[in-house]
Parts: sequence; structure tokens; C-alpha cells
Amino acid sequence: MKKVYFDHSATTPVHPVVAEEMIRYVTENFGNPSSIHFFGREARRAVEEAREKVARGIGAKPEEIFFTSGGTESDNMAIKGAVYANRRKGNHIITSAVEHHAVLDTCKALQEEGFTLTILPVDRYGMVRLEDVAEAITEQTVLISIMHANNEVGTIQPISEIGKLAREKGILFHTDAVQSMGKIPVDVDDLQVDFLTISGHKFYAPKGIGVLYIRKGTKWQPISHGGGQERKHRPGTENVPGIIALGKAVELVLSDLSEESQRLAALRDKLVQGVMDRIPHVYLNGHPTRRLPNLVNFTFEFVEGESLLYSLDMKGVAASSGSACTAGSMEPSHVLLAMGIPVEIARGSLRLTLGRDNNNEDVDYFLDVLPPIMDRLRSISPLVKK
Repeated sequence: MKKVYFDHSATTPVHPVVAEEMIRYVTENFGNPSSIHFFGREARRAVEEAREKVARGIGAKPEEIFFTSGGTESDNMAIKGAVYANRRKGNHIITSAVEHHAVLDTCKALQEEGFTLTILPVDRYGMVRLEDVAEAITEQTVLISIMHANNEVGTIQPISEIGKLAREKGILFHTDAVQSMGKIPVDVDDLQVDFLTISGHKFYAPKGIGVLYIRKGTKWQPISHGGGQERKHRPGTENVPGIIALGKAVELVLSDLSEESQRLAALRDKLVQGVMDRIPHVYLNGHPTRRLPNLVNFTFEFVEGESLLYSLDMKGVAASSGSACTAGSMEPSHVLLAMGIPVEIARGSLRLTLGRDNNNEDVDYFLDVLPPIMDRLRSISPLVKK
């Protein structure tokens, strides 16, 4: 049976070159970068080289890059560190209804602490409206956090425009770029952000390593305390193998970003056309043009997403119904509901996310196995009017 991996937004396989580089810092160059002897100095040199690679990759300065355990920690650090440091200025936070839970739940936790929170609606494509951001701003607003690209439907938000507005109003601006990094250009000056979050395992680095970008001069405070690592912004012994791997992964994905994005977009469009031609009662979710090149999200009437995923899995196709962080939840996607999709249809969602090893054969195989699966599921579905 053929095996097809269409779940790259959940996680990616570690690139072989990245793995090879990483192993050297697990075995041979195993020193603690805080140690002053040769082994420590070698680890420190490698960490700082990786920091420079990441900085170049997003148009930042090396001293603005802080290594973390991943996207969730980086989001927490950005949001909590920003609002705690600026509490005297104001207590109002703005975010959107389609954010990852690492952002939404952090903002809601701060609301429990006494901060005020505005959760912006989105249009039917999952897009935040600039005028809604402008209307939500008050004299108490200290932080806006809007994701760069949505992890479930792939819609790319107007981050540069929101960043310009935030800067004009003197408000700090954070974007979660976990899904966009490695798929589309990410430049902190173009986006006009003060904080930016990325996670290595979304672009062929291992799990457990991420980055928080903090623009130099931004008022922010640490949310954890301990040693002096990462210039006291994120204390704790550095994950040296993960950091080296992240630096190499950034270097690799950016070396052919344009070509790979075009290749993935062609596969994505073939998937979309094939599904729309073969399956009735199906909807494509997300913005039709402002979308990630590797992500497709459908909703199918008269089926449950969970049954669809199990059926695809039995045919060797790995996919998801939305964010991996909410896998196992029986609740429909908060993103799809925020876009105005009815609950009964939102439950029949399918997310397909492509990567470097996918090809036309994978797409053809999926398009061959999907129609009989849909016919079988709909034939036994209580949702179909007999």
C-alpha cells in the first residue's frame, strides 16, 4: 500500500542534512555553551552561527533572536512579556478569533488576571479586516497579536498593514509566523512587527526548538528566571543540537524558497481542482488567492471529519481535520466557526498540507482513493436525507 504524508502543518520530517548536522552536536560536540573550556567554546560558536543564520533569514539582527522550545513558548513569552512590561501604559490586548490556541488561550489567561481583551471577527475567508483593528484600538491598547498565516485554512493576514497601523499608534505588535516560515517570505521590517514567533519542526528541523524575535529597544520583560542564558530572556541550558538544526533548516528552506513554493502551489491547485471535480457538496475554505502554497482545507457535507481521517489512514494517507494541537477533540474547528461555517458542515473538515517529498503521484493517489471513501461514508451517514 502506498503511503502519502499530507500533514506537514502538524510536523515535518527532519531534513537529512539537518539531522546529520544535529547528530554531531549530540555526540562529538556535546559541550555546554556556558562552559569556558574548548568543548563549551565550540558549542557557543555553533549556537551563535545558528543565531546569525536565523537572523539573516528573517531580516533581523542576531541580538534580536532568542531560542525557545517552540511556538507555544515563544507566543507566551511575546504576549506576557509585552503586556507585563507595559502594564502602566495600558491593559488592553487585541487578537483575532482564528489565532492558534497558544495565542488565544494566553490572551484569555491574561484576561483572568485583569487585562481587557478584544477578539476580532474575521470574514468568510478567515481574514482580519484592517478597519476592525483600527476601531478596536483604545488609549489603553498595549499589544496587538495577529498570526501571519492561519494554520488551518492557510489565509495570509494583512500583517504589514496592521503593523503600520500599530506603529503609528505606538502599540506593540506580535505575529505568530509558525506556519508561514519556510513557505513564504518572512521579513520583520516588511511586516513591521516587534515580536515574531517561529517553530523549527514546521520546516524540517526537529521538535522542541523555536525562536522568538524581539525588536531591539522594545519594552519587554522575561516571564521565567534562572541562569543568564539567552541574555536572561530565556534562561536554561541551551538545546544546542536543536539550535544547530534550526539554523541549518532555515538556511536550507530559504535557499530555494521561491521555486519550492511554486512547486507546492501547483500541487495544491491540482488537489483543489481534482477534489472539486470529483466530489459533490464540497467547499474550499480560506482565501482563494492570499493563501499558503502548501495548504488546502475542505469541508464536506454529510460526513464526519474523524471518520474521513480514519478511512484515509487505512488507505495510507495521513491528513488532519485542523490543528494538530486540538487533535482528538470532538468540537468543530474554532477557525471554521469564526468564518461563519455552520457547525454541521464544519465537522466534516479535512486539511491537507504538502511538503518537500510530495509529488504528482501522491496527489493522483489521493484523488483516486477519496471518491470511493466519500461514497461509502455518505451511504451510511445519518446526515444524508434518505
